[in-house]
Amino acid sequence: MMVLITYDVATTSAAGRKRLRKVAKKCQDFGQRVQNSVFECVLDATQLVQLKKELKELIDESEDSLRFYILGNSYKNKIEHVGTKKSFDVEGPLIL
Repeated sequence: MMVLITYDVATTSAAGRKRLRKVAKKCQDFGQRVQNSVFECVLDATQLVQLKKELKELIDESEDSLRFYILGNSYKNKIEHVGTKKSFDVEGPLIL
């Protein structure tokens, strides 16, 4: 299923900047960045539970926020892109 993850991490302190880097890295482990604080991730239910748990452990809930948009399996007709930064097919073949 496609899950859109967005986050807002307070960066007024060194600890906040460190949390921001950790949250971005964790999201990058599971999907692709499509905007500065927005990731598209193709996950199964177990991966989603794991990712949510790991992200919740990284943030400070009194200063930061996470949002998870579950677009499901038929997500391709729910996403429209306009402008630069074309994304790649996350389920397509990866050629290195």
